[in-house]
Amino acid sequence: MRVISYNLRKHKASGELMSLARNFGIDVLCLQECDSSDLPDTLGPLHLADYTKGNRLGLAIYYRADRFTALDTQTFALKKSMHDRVMAPAHERLIGTRMVDNETDHELVVGSFHAAPLTASNSLRRKQIHAAHAELLSMGTGLMTLMVGDFNYPFFTKSLDTHMKNSGYALSLSNRRTYTRYKVFKGHFDFATSLGLDIESVETLPRGKSDHLPILVTAEYGADRAPIKGQPVS
Repeated sequence: MRVISYNLRKHKASGELMSLARNFGIDVLCLQECDSSDLPDTLGPLHLADYTKGNRLGLAIYYRADRFTALDTQTFALKKSMHDRVMAPAHERLIGTRMVDNETDHELVVGSFHAAPLTASNSLRRKQIHAAHAELLSMGTGLMTLMVGDFNYPFFTKSLDTHMKNSGYALSLSNRRTYTRYKVFKGHFDFATSLGLDIESVETLPRGKSDHLPILVTAEYGADRAPIKGQPVS
């Protein structure tokens, strides 16, 4: 399974979406900071699962309909930072889609996540990450989970990795930095957390019009995860 995550920088990089959908053989495309009113229903082989509707800077998920069937998509509000309360950029910071792989009968949940900005504390972002994981798990108990997006967590990622392991999740950084616009704020902003999946690679793709670089996550179903198609939707 191949998944791209991309922060569009207030939708400025939206013109690159078709080439990303067509040129990288992806199964899922997760977006942050998109203009939901300007998203097409399809991008080449990808279909729009859904998007957030209460955000100035939205989230969305596309999936390859010839391989996957989307069963359910939900959006979630998470604990707000002071920036959220004053600037109101995002009410919903998570969107998740539960889908079944028509080739293998595996079910999983994929989430697009956008954490609070750097003006907030790492502690708040960790709470948002843990809450986001809980919300995605609520979409299907025992399902494999992949959450990608803009975590806004370039510093102390080793500490975050420990927190993730303690909660049963794997944290996967990309091979190169994903944000280098400023000399101070640069590093791995965009990455993946997963449960029950084997992450083969996370690759930083070439820069476009965004201040973030897209990442391409390649994952396989965990060896201990048998197909569980047919489990009722929670």
